[in-house]
Amino acid sequence: MRSLAESETAMTIVAPVAVGAILVLLWEIVCRNADVPTFLLPKPSDIAGKLAQDWPSLLTALGTTLRIALQAFVAAIVIGTLIAFLFVQSRSIEMSFFPYAVLLQVTPVVAIAPLIIILVKNTEVALTMCATVVALFPIISNTTIGLRSVDPGLINLFRMNRAGRLQTLIRLRIPSALPYFFGGLRISSGLSLIGAVVAEFVAGTGGRRAGLAYEILQSGFALDIPRMFAALLLITLAGVGLFAVMIGLSKLALGNWHESEVGAEK
Repeated sequence: MRSLAESETAMTIVAPVAVGAILVLLWEIVCRNADVPTFLLPKPSDIAGKLAQDWPSLLTALGTTLRIALQAFVAAIVIGTLIAFLFVQSRSIEMSFFPYAVLLQVTPVVAIAPLIIILVKNTEVALTMCATVVALFPIISNTTIGLRSVDPGLINLFRMNRAGRLQTLIRLRIPSALPYFFGGLRISSGLSLIGAVVAEFVAGTGGRRAGLAYEILQSGFALDIPRMFAALLLITLAGVGLFAVMIGLSKLALGNWHESEVGAEK
């Protein structure tokens, strides 16, 4: 059974990599045979060459974008979890304030980012706030659902044993909510990166601490399309990396006891 689980895990890695390699190879062949201009669609070899050539500046820009995204992600976790704990205390509180949490989700960050950037003098803080707004809702929604998705029989058992509200929260609701919470983390991690990139596009920040969005804008203005694709590739890889880290944390926290992870390994 263990070897079967290991082979399935290997397949989840090998299969997507193989498909990606085939697609990249086809992309290279089509661009070469059709003689597609580089300013329309660069070949993967052109993108790789530009990535190797401009690696120091692109790596610095990636660090800036990741820093903003991670700051926003941590802020979203703290704020979203506290709000979810507040919602679960009373249905009236949840019904009164949850629509405003939905409002954060449906409001385009492009619309509110200029206002935040004007009001907040520190550019990095403003970008972090914009990305936090984008990443906040999945944490609130998933954690609230998880805290409420508790077996009524277990709740009655806790009441029969005269468990207080805090004991019920720590020993029953939080463990039951963890799978939902980590599901929210997977979504929010990607949204924090998207929010950081969109906020950088709106702000148009430059200088030594510019992020990847600024590099994409500048490459587009200069018609340096391979550099633009190289920056896009780094953003994509960063998003995949964040998602993989969240999956790893979920397995680490739930793998030994929760059926969502234990059943997947059998």
